[in-house]
Amino acid sequence: MLFITNRFPTQSIRTRIGRNFDFDLKNNAPSNSVFYCRRLAKNHYEEMGSFHLMSALKTSPYRQLLVYLHGFSNLPEAVFAAATELQQLCDQSAPHEVLILPIIWPCDDDLGIVQDYWDDQKSADASAFSLARVLERFLAWRESPEHNPSADPCLKRINLLAHSMGNRVLRATLNAWNRYDLPEGVPLLFRNTYLVAADIENESLHRGEAGELICHASRNVVVYYASDDLALRSSKVANLRNRIASRRLGHTGPEDMAKTPANVYAVDCDDVNTAYDPPKGHS
Repeated sequence: MLFITNRFPTQSIRTRIGRNFDFDLKNNAPSNSVFYCRRLAKNHYEEMGSFHLMSALKTSPYRQLLVYLHGFSNLPEAVFAAATELQQLCDQSAPHEVLILPIIWPCDDDLGIVQDYWDDQKSADASAFSLARVLERFLAWRESPEHNPSADPCLKRINLLAHSMGNRVLRATLNAWNRYDLPEGVPLLFRNTYLVAADIENESLHRGEAGELICHASRNVVVYYASDDLALRSSKVANLRNRIASRRLGHTGPEDMAKTPANVYAVDCDDVNTAYDPPKGHS
């Protein structure tokens, strides 16, 4: 499985194509460097470099890509387990249609969910700058006449699924990319963006709010929410302890659809979420 990460390796941060890559699991500081890698087996990874990974995506038999941004307190092998399940579900539905590409940002492994949660919020926000570089690198690769000549363009459709605190990562990344690299706003990059159990404020997608750029970058934005998501109830408690009071997008959907761009669709999952993920209803 191909993946991109801004977690520090135990090795040097200098890119070397084909070297072993081992995650430094005790370090949850986001690296300014980004690593483009392949998972060969459990706890066995190698570095590919951006050109080789993007070329592999382009030449794969799959018609579409689904970028997967995981939630908080997920160490790499847990992310790969979820990505593998997603890949199997997609393949069962339509073989060679959707290829999963996880992006692994640095979560903490402290004991205690509240401490983990607050540390991971900081890491999610700080990951924005390095992951914005991924988007900038992709645009440069896509527009390169050497790598994507007019006779052989990359025609893959790109979709994105952000789960839980991964929505915070996505929101921060698009804002950092827009602020520092894009003079005319974010491009329409994603065909479909799925915000699943989103651990961000429920007004985030409103016009003028921090998450509006998610709507600008996507043809369609689908919000999956459930009022009985127990993990998001814990999230609300953790935020209250830090004097932040707001309902979560993954609990209620957008606070006011009239203030939300027209390409946003909200799906109430109350009837199915605990059936698939008892008892939390978060996955």
